Amino acid sequence: MFRNVLVAFDGSPHAELALKHAVDLAQSEGARLTLLTVYRDPTSGVVGVPDNLMDEIEQQLRDEAQATLNRAGAQVPPGVPAQAVLSTGPAAQIVLDQVREGQHDLVVMGARGRSGIGAMLLGSVSHNVLHHSPVPVLIVPAG
Repeated sequence: MFRNVLVAFDGSPHAELALKHAVDLAQSEGARLTLLTVYRDPTSGVVGVPDNLMDEIEQQLRDEAQATLNRAGAQVPPGVPAQAVLSTGPAAQIVLDQVREGQHDLVVMGARGRSGIGAMLLGSVSHNVLHHSPVPVLIVPAG
C-alpha cells in the first residue's frame, strides 16, 4: 500500500516511537524510508550578531541535527532501504516540501500530546502537516 514513507524525526521520545512504527510499516509493506531532520535557522530574526558567531552557532545546530539524524538511521534495520535528509527552515513547511519533492505517499511523525489552549497558542508542526499534506499523515501520539 505505501511504498515511499517520510519520517519526520527530531530525536524526541514521540519521534522515536513514530520511527519504530514507520520501520514496522516499511518492513511489512516493503517500503523505503526517508528520514528527515529539520533544524532552525539561527539567523532568522536576529540582528547585530557578528557573522563569525552566527556561523559558529549555525554549525553547532547543524552538527546536533546531523547527530540526531544519524541516531535515527542507526535504528533502521539492514534490508530496509532508507535515506537521510537534513534541512533548515520552518519545520512544517520543510516536511510539506519534502513530501512533494520526494514523491512520498505517507508521512509518519510523532505528536507531543499538547491539547486545548496550549496547542492553539503554541501551534504544532504535526497539526500543520496534517492539515496541509497532499498525502496521508500517520501521527503517533506521545506515550
